[in-house]
Amino acid sequence: MRLGLALGYWGRGPDAAQLELARAAEDLGYASVWTSEAWGSDAFTPLTWIAAHTSRIRLGTAIAQMAARTPTATAMHALTLDHLSGGRMMLGLGLSGPQVVEGWYGRPFPASPLTATREYVDVIRQVLRREAPVELDGRFHPHPYRGPDATGLGKALKPITHPLRASLPVLLGAEGPKNIAQTTRIADGWLPLYWSPQRTDVYEAALTGLPEGFMVAPMARARVCDDVAEGLLPVKAMLGFYIGGMGAAARNFHADLMARMGYEEEAHRIQRLFLQGRKEEAVMAVPDAFADEISLVGPRERIAERLEAWRAGPVTDLLVTAPDPDTLRVLAELN
Repeated sequence: MRLGLALGYWGRGPDAAQLELARAAEDLGYASVWTSEAWGSDAFTPLTWIAAHTSRIRLGTAIAQMAARTPTATAMHALTLDHLSGGRMMLGLGLSGPQVVEGWYGRPFPASPLTATREYVDVIRQVLRREAPVELDGRFHPHPYRGPDATGLGKALKPITHPLRASLPVLLGAEGPKNIAQTTRIADGWLPLYWSPQRTDVYEAALTGLPEGFMVAPMARARVCDDVAEGLLPVKAMLGFYIGGMGAAARNFHADLMARMGYEEEAHRIQRLFLQGRKEEAVMAVPDAFADEISLVGPRERIAERLEAWRAGPVTDLLVTAPDPDTLRVLAELN
């Protein structure tokens, strides 16, 4: 099982602490470093900054949102950074949900998310292969565009820049069973939002017959500390925000996933509290047991014991969000 560093969202100003963590991870032999985006900073710019200050560690987006860019624009970002970094780029994509797609990006959430995702990946693969002009008779991402408001002048094009690798890895963030199953067919890897080594049966059917080399790369908060309850507070804060605020009451993929993992009543309670503006109560309503099983928190000996369960399953890459170089070092020693 390889280790990766998940840095999450970029903050304001040059973030020396994030760069320090990325350099420490590279020195410790971590395989990859990952950045994210929601509705603020983008994922590619910080990753380019990190690429300029490292030399070996692979670079991934976890995730870049599909609604933020056309598939050709995303492919341009990926192929450019792949060249600049000497072939270290990995492209992690996610569809997000209606609240973000329509509220932030100002476009309709696709009526068929699976089809939209499949078309998006198809276009990116065509760009990276550069075998012919990009053409797709798609429902959501037609190339060239021939809709009722088209000029009729659109022309199928090949990228001017030759991609460094046609095999640049494409990974997908997927939560629903059908979406996960499709991911195993069209992508090079899967980025689970929550992963519990105790509940791999939740994904068993979708992960049957994985292709050789397919990456399963969940994120997990990690922290070496004496007080487990205190160490879990950032995990609970993240869960409270995602389950309560990253989606509407009627449609929240993160809450649905928590429910499928055996915490349906708790997920609904967190949602209600968050949407009522009682955010601190929503965070505290997150069960310690759930936060604990999807993270690696506590003394070194406890983390070592729990790490065995992560290695025993289908996980190929453990992407850790860690607040300090010491935690990164301990995990590298234990792995």
